[in-house]
Amino acid sequence: MQSFTEENYLKIIYHLSQNNDEAVQTNAIAERMQTKAASVSDMIKKLAEKQLINYKKYQGVKLTITGKLAAINIIRKHRLWEVFLVEKLNFKWDEVHDIAEDLEHIRSADLIERLDEFLSFPKSDPHGDPIPDKEGNFDSIPFRKLNKLKIGDEGLIMGVSEHSPPFLRHLEKLGLTLGRKVRITEIIDFDGSVELTVDQKKIIVSREVAKHILIRH
Repeated sequence: MQSFTEENYLKIIYHLSQNNDEAVQTNAIAERMQTKAASVSDMIKKLAEKQLINYKKYQGVKLTITGKLAAINIIRKHRLWEVFLVEKLNFKWDEVHDIAEDLEHIRSADLIERLDEFLSFPKSDPHGDPIPDKEGNFDSIPFRKLNKLKIGDEGLIMGVSEHSPPFLRHLEKLGLTLGRKVRITEIIDFDGSVELTVDQKKIIVSREVAKHILIRH
């Protein structure tokens, strides 16, 4: 059994290793955990002793199969709790992350399975991130980033890759929430900003915003 801090480290290592097969460097972990490299080194030793990671000095860390399954289980709990908070307790999508960070450490597997059933087995959380099943399998959700679309392309907003509350509040103010249908009407050469039509209303978003909006089309 892992401590809360160990679980947080496993989750961070998992997220940092998602987009490539390379070992995760301790400096990257320290930056995400907002802690000192020495503290990361101490935790890495503990995780290695528990056979949750493989570590080679100066080469970084990789999750073992056991460590990866543990990380995915934490992510599963986090995302299920976010769904519960939004759908059942009427929290907004920018309010749930920190609360779910606490709830994800609840140990009871039976509680999580009942929560999943109570929520009718959701496939994604309020930000569009896929929820793994109890075996750790993710459904593949095809998407393209909004800034990669062309004029005339259209689709549904199915997720975001930036979860900070200010960003989510900005999207909500613009009406760019999950499930909304958008159509690209113009891409501005000068700065890469994108003009969209949403419910017959024109909206312009910056390139920085557009690269974090995920579209299914």
